[in-house]
Amino acid sequence: MRTQSPISSQSSDSGIRITLSLIGTLFVVAVVLGGIQGCSSGSADETGAAAPSTSAAPTVTVSTTRTQEVEVTTTETVETTATETVRETATEEEPAQGGNGPDEYYENCDAARAAGAAPVREGDPGYGPHLDRDGDGVGCE
Repeated sequence: MRTQSPISSQSSDSGIRITLSLIGTLFVVAVVLGGIQGCSSGSADETGAAAPSTSAAPTVTVSTTRTQEVEVTTTETVETTATETVRETATEEEPAQGGNGPDEYYENCDAARAAGAAPVREGDPGYGPHLDRDGDGVGCE
């Protein structure tokens, strides 16, 4: 932003005032001279009326231009927040009692009894059809 000193502002304003006063004075003089010239140079016709003047009156145009500088600054702020929630569930199965796990295999009922798994039911670890002679779903009875 430009700032002017009071001295230069006053001299600029007074210069404009002097120019406008001079232009206004010239305008008044031109109008008066044009009116006098029109009255004296116009010829009267038979009725005594003055004929219109063929000379053109001067045209005065006054223009004022003012320039102002403007500085524009734009600022943009963007905030981003991301939240992620992770849930994990772990389940552990306990091995069945009386056996060595799901891969158990008893060669015969003596081995199942020695492991403490007899009688072995269908669905239990270590059950096999070779242990169930009568086919009722229970081996080593």
